[in-house]
Amino acid sequence: MFPTGLAGIALVVLRISVAAMFLVDGTAQWTLVTSLWTLLLFALPAVALCCGFLTPYFASFCCIEELVALWIVAGHDELHLILASLTSAVLAILGPGAYSVDARIFGRRLLTVPSSKKP
Repeated sequence: MFPTGLAGIALVVLRISVAAMFLVDGTAQWTLVTSLWTLLLFALPAVALCCGFLTPYFASFCCIEELVALWIVAGHDELHLILASLTSAVLAILGPGAYSVDARIFGRRLLTVPSSKKP
């Protein structure tokens, strides 16, 4: 669930690219950012993805937002929004990787199960 090495680095790059696509789509193309609250709606998931905090949830949120945008702006930048939603869905499935806050919080644990035998 939390791969290291080149796979972990690739997941960091994937998280950053999903966050960047989400910010660009939300601020530049849709021009939906009309208040501080809508800016936070786009900035909070992007920052969380860059840090790797609750990655599956925030990536799913980004995927849903991209699909909503695809429905709103039908006929304009459809390919870009489809690719952005697919990339977000892939990140939600793959998880954050070892170089993330999630790996620190929910990382590997050593469980010891006591023997059920009685002497």
